[in-house]
Amino acid sequence: MKKHLKIFTLALFIITAANAKADEPAWAKTVGAKKFPAKTREFVVTDFGAVADGKTLNTKSIQLAIDKCAGAGGGIVHVKAGKYLTGSLFIKSNVNFMLDEGAELMGSQNITDYPDIDTRVAGIEMKWTAALLNISSQSNAAITGKGLVNAQGKPFWDMYWNLRKEYEAKGLRWIVDYDAKRPRTLLVTNSTDVTIKGITLQQAGFWTVQLLYSNQVTVDGITIRNNVDGHGPSTDGVDVDSSTRILIQNCDIDCNDDNFCLKSGRDWDGLRVNKPTEYVVIRDCLARAGAGLLTLGSETSGGIRHVLATNLKGNGTSNGLNLKSATTRGGTLEDIHFQNITMNGVGTAFQITLNWNPAYSYSKLPDGYTESTLPPHWKKLLAKVEPASKGIPHFKDVYISNVNATGAKKAINAIGLPESQLQNFQFTNVNIQAKTAGDVKFSQGWKWTNSTITATDGTKLTIPE
Repeated sequence: MKKHLKIFTLALFIITAANAKADEPAWAKTVGAKKFPAKTREFVVTDFGAVADGKTLNTKSIQLAIDKCAGAGGGIVHVKAGKYLTGSLFIKSNVNFMLDEGAELMGSQNITDYPDIDTRVAGIEMKWTAALLNISSQSNAAITGKGLVNAQGKPFWDMYWNLRKEYEAKGLRWIVDYDAKRPRTLLVTNSTDVTIKGITLQQAGFWTVQLLYSNQVTVDGITIRNNVDGHGPSTDGVDVDSSTRILIQNCDIDCNDDNFCLKSGRDWDGLRVNKPTEYVVIRDCLARAGAGLLTLGSETSGGIRHVLATNLKGNGTSNGLNLKSATTRGGTLEDIHFQNITMNGVGTAFQITLNWNPAYSYSKLPDGYTESTLPPHWKKLLAKVEPASKGIPHFKDVYISNVNATGAKKAINAIGLPESQLQNFQFTNVNIQAKTAGDVKFSQGWKWTNSTITATDGTKLTIPE
């Protein structure tokens, strides 16, 4: 009898697992890096002059180890225990940059140690500082290990807040994020078959991990701690930006903006580039403090589609599922699967808007400026989207299932536009406990199956026909 019970239990487990996999779209098997650098050679950074004292600037020594490894056909660049101060480093093809447990890569607090490069930041292409760690136009590269990447970003946070105070007084809130150049911690751009695994990153000066114009990338088992020694502005966790076939799994993020965020360009410049973010799997992750457990937008110009987010936990994030755009962004958000989610103490469980943060989203040049003499990135943000209809975003085909939220402030705040209804949102086995139910406006084809919203203030959710 006991033997039969064991066989039945095993069969039930297999059936349950199979059903969970059956809920996943077929394309989910195609994401992530398909190659990993071979362990053919090892280059220890201290053999190239790096000093682990936390004071000596080691940029040239560590970069030399990387270049020698790549020139020899690849292998491991080994950072052993100790504190290594450095500016921007550029990882090459076939190189695994490995940080041992006890190794701490310390980001320089001098902005001149981060050279300007051609890149995209917050939705527009412009000159901006390189990241602390860069994988740019490479293939088959990795950054791994149990070590710490300490970006030491606090001076860059302070610089931003000082500049923002100055700019807001001049009516320039919309451009301050672009003029306040702050280093990202890790940038993967125009690259293929990249693996980021195991490392801890903290105190990002700006975004922590940005995957830009890349494909077949795996981010596995990283830890992000940006609320160390303060709360850094715009310190997103992982940003997937106009990239495809991306796998993010087993991550633990505590930041001060969006935890996992998908983007595809902003306004006129994003529509010009027109590169989607698509085929993205995010699974088995934990989000702590932050603006959104999963955020799509507000940069939506190239479109965001074919997304699976499953087995996620959000503890205390401002929002759970956060879909946002603006009427100058354009783009279509579609085929989004948000399933097997637990949220505790979030602000709004489902936050959806097509007119997000107008003070930031819409660019207007105050009196006293001559447009012809402005920096190129100012001109890009001021360029009008014509015809205006190209700037209207569209959200449709969003599938939300097996979600439980407790202690939320609001269950849902979903506001479409008269000319762009929120179409075909399907909620299955969704249960939300919140202080208030919230609102849904300008929607079409919403369906709720076996789902409940319990609001302590007694309000009920009304969905327009």
